[in-house]
Amino acid sequence: MTMVDTRTDIPKTPTLPDAQTVTEVTHWTDRLFSFRVTRPASLRFRSGEFVMIGLMGDPDPKTGKQKPLLRAYSIASPSWDEELEFYSIKVQDGPLTSRLQHIRPGDQIILRPKPVGTLVHDALLPGRRLWFFATGTGIAPFASLIRDPQTYEDYDKIILTHTCREVKDLEYGRQLVETVRSDEMLRELIGDGLDKLVYYPTTTREESPRMGRITDLLRDGTVFRDLGIEDFGPETDRAMVCGSMGLNLDIKEILESHGLREGANSDPKEYVVEKAFVG
Repeated sequence: MTMVDTRTDIPKTPTLPDAQTVTEVTHWTDRLFSFRVTRPASLRFRSGEFVMIGLMGDPDPKTGKQKPLLRAYSIASPSWDEELEFYSIKVQDGPLTSRLQHIRPGDQIILRPKPVGTLVHDALLPGRRLWFFATGTGIAPFASLIRDPQTYEDYDKIILTHTCREVKDLEYGRQLVETVRSDEMLRELIGDGLDKLVYYPTTTREESPRMGRITDLLRDGTVFRDLGIEDFGPETDRAMVCGSMGLNLDIKEILESHGLREGANSDPKEYVVEKAFVG
């Protein structure tokens, strides 16, 4: 059950350095939440990039000074959105998320407006199919990219895989895909058949229609059989990866075994991995 927290008494004057105001908070589970904040007027970013966001830390016992607690967060909203969306895990003893999970509309967060990242279209060579491999909150950059018209202009088919422990952890992605498929502007690009955007969710602990780690399902060919793909390789396929360190390394190995090479902004190839943080 999702809970959206909205409030109308939103202050207009920033008080923190690089402050932005929270406009909406949605708690998806006891471990996952998303939130939207105002967008700096000067901020330009490419869908899939991340920024540093956070809150002020506790005052130093000796000096009384406060330092910002910052962490890299992928921007989950597309580059055309008037606000910025983020998707986060709740870590009860985490320095930042133990506090960030309690934000409400009207509160302020710190947002350093210097977007960077490798999960961008510029880091890939042209291809026919684009794969998004995500675990947990690693779906955030792909939430941005599947709402970007360029994604559908550049590729014939987009395949979003999302692996979580339990079914409820998939809800953010499920609703996201539903929203994209019902969006009038994107629907024109996706087509009435809706087969241009493929959603492939799996769970690893709770029973669901499709179970197993995405790495195992790739290695034994289940994914390709399920999707009717017989020609996976560097001539047709491009991929972006965002998840745990273990997932990133395993997917890299699988992709390279099929002949795909890792790219970067300065050297586009067939796949890219976000190394800046573990989602």
